Amino acid sequence: MKARAQAKYVRQSPYKVRLVLDLVRGMPVDDARNTLDFTNRRAAPTIRKVLDSAVANAEHNFALDAEELIVSEAFADEGPTLKRWRPRARGRATRINKRTSHITIVVADDDEGEES
Repeated sequence: MKARAQAKYVRQSPYKVRLVLDLVRGMPVDDARNTLDFTNRRAAPTIRKVLDSAVANAEHNFALDAEELIVSEAFADEGPTLKRWRPRARGRATRINKRTSHITIVVADDDEGEES
């Protein structure tokens, strides 16, 4: 059985979030939590919240045991980009893209994680 959680419109670029998600993909939930606790990246606390939410969804909605769950899928899609302008020399302006992410984490019990 699979359970998922999603955080939308996170104000960080998907590239930077994916660097942290690559660390925890395929891990058991306890190992993923420990890895995120000691990862020195800005995205780590947000990903930890999404992971905790996915585990809570699995426990509450499907009555799965949290100790047997693994992170089967973890990905960050690109959200809308906020476009801002910065004044430059000689009357010019350059655009600054403030990117957002949609973070999705799917946890599954051991049986289903091995099949996929």
